Amino acid sequence: MALVSSKGMYGLAAMYELYLLKSSKPVQIKDISLGAAIPQNYLEQLLGQLKKAGLLTSVRGAYGGYLLAKDARDITIKEIFVALEGNLNIVDSEMKNPVLALFYEEKKRELESIFDIALSDLETYEQKISKQISYTI
Repeated sequence: MALVSSKGMYGLAAMYELYLLKSSKPVQIKDISLGAAIPQNYLEQLLGQLKKAGLLTSVRGAYGGYLLAKDARDITIKEIFVALEGNLNIVDSEMKNPVLALFYEEKKRELESIFDIALSDLETYEQKISKQISYTI
């Protein structure tokens, strides 16, 4: 059982790609698809859901495309996952046992807090990667 499906992962990748492009002009689906390595037809569905959730805006026409609806510091990873996955749940059904129900509810809150970081904060991971990479000859 995956907590975040490929749908959530692709959606996050698309949003991060839009953030990295830092474009003031709408970005076309083909460019997001290419940069985030997401099949274009699948990406269209995801972008529609993200737009409906208020995380993206779109512009129609030849020079149309998508933009982040608000600053990347104001968009959380949790918002992206919830927009695409629904609530972040550890289990899909209600627990009859009150001890286990309380346990799962507590872990759900912990899980949500893990993803309660801004989209722009992913840039810190780029810095971590560049520190890890070393070239030796």
